[in-house]
Amino acid sequence: MTHDAPIHAAPIRVASVPAGHPYVRSLLDPAEATARVVHLADPLPDPAEPARWWPPVVLDAAWLRAHADEVDLLHVHFGTESYPTEHLVAVVEALRELRLPLVYTVHDLTNPQLVDQAPHLEHLDVLIPAADELITLTDPAADEVEARWGRRPTVIAHPAIVDPGLDEGRDAELPVGTPGDAIVVGVHLRDLRPNVAGDETVRTLLAAVAALRATGAPVEARVDLNERVRDPEQAARVRELVRAAGPAATLVEHPRLDDAALERSLADLDVSVLPYRHGTHSGWVELCWDLAVPVAAPRVGHAAAQHPEAGATASFDLDDPASLAAAVIALVSPHAVDETADAHDDPARVPASRRGTAHRADQQRRHRRLRRQQRHDVAAAHLALYERALATVAAVTA
Repeated sequence: MTHDAPIHAAPIRVASVPAGHPYVRSLLDPAEATARVVHLADPLPDPAEPARWWPPVVLDAAWLRAHADEVDLLHVHFGTESYPTEHLVAVVEALRELRLPLVYTVHDLTNPQLVDQAPHLEHLDVLIPAADELITLTDPAADEVEARWGRRPTVIAHPAIVDPGLDEGRDAELPVGTPGDAIVVGVHLRDLRPNVAGDETVRTLLAAVAALRATGAPVEARVDLNERVRDPEQAARVRELVRAAGPAATLVEHPRLDDAALERSLADLDVSVLPYRHGTHSGWVELCWDLAVPVAAPRVGHAAAQHPEAGATASFDLDDPASLAAAVIALVSPHAVDETADAHDDPARVPASRRGTAHRADQQRRHRRLRRQQRHDVAAAHLALYERALATVAAVTA
C-alpha cells in the first residue's frame, strides 16, 4: 500500500505520539475557527485503562500500515522508551514505504524515565537522522542536536501548561498562594522517578536554607513527596534528612496531586527547586511560569533557557548549597527589567513574585496575555512545519 499525502490540505491528520499529553493538546490554537490540523486520538493500549496511552499504539509499523489512509503525518514526542530500537527502525521503514512524513520533537536528549541512557541514545540515533522535520524547545538544545547529529531543529517554544482562561479568551483566576513573611523554598519530589535526585536535592536545599537563616533571612524549606514512590529507600532517607533539619523544614506527604491541587501547592512557594540529576527541558518550568512562581534549576540540560528572564529562573549546582542560596536570593530580590515592562513605581525594577501578593497576580495576568499570542504562534509554526514535511516527502516520492 502507498499513501499520497495531501499537500497544504486542511485538515492535516496528525498521529501524535502521544495525542493525549497536555503538551501535545496545547499545540492546537483554540481561536482557529476551522481546524487546519487535527490530532488523531490515541488508540487505547487497554480499554480498561482509558487514561493510559503507553505503550503508544500508533508507534508501530503494523498499525501504520493498517491505518495509512487515515493518517497524513506521524509526530513523535514521548514514549519511545516503551520499545526496543529495532521496533523504531521498523516504524521508520514503514513510513518510507507508505510515504508518510516523520516529525520528531527532541524534548529529551536524556530520558527522565531512564537511568541507563544507552537505549535512549540509540533511539535518538534512529529518529533524528530519519525525521523529515525536527523541532526542539530552546536554542541551546538546537545547538546540541546540531553539534551531535549535524541537523539543526526548528526551535518552537513550549506553550502553556496551565491557564484556565486561555481557550475561552477570558481572565480566569489562578492560585497565588498564602501570604506570609517567611520565604518558602520548596521541592516537589513526586514519585521519585529515575531522574529525580531526591536525597541529594533535599540535602542541598536544607544546607542552603540553614546558611540563609544564619544571615537572619526568614527562609523555610518545604519538601513534597508522594505517598507512593518508586524508590522507598530514598524516600526514607529524605524523611530522615527533613526530620533532622528541625522546625525550619517541613515534609508534606500526600497522594498524587491532581492538577488543581498541584497548582495550589506550587502557589504556596516563593521559589520552586527542580530536583533533576539529568534532563533536557522541563514542563515544571512552564507550569511555574504560568503560575508566576520563580524556579531554581540545576545546571543540567536546558530548562533554565526556557524562561531566562530575570526573576523567572536562576541556576544552581546540585551539590553546592551556596549556589542554591545565591539563586534563592536572586529570585526573591527586586530585579531589573527592560524599561518597557510593567513596573509600577519604578520602571527599571520590579519586586519578586512572592506568594500571596498582588504582584504575583499581576504577573500571572501578564503571562496569560503573552501565552495567548504564543499559543497562536506555536500552532502556526507547527502548521508550517507539517506542510513543509508533506511537501518534502511528496517531492522525493513524485
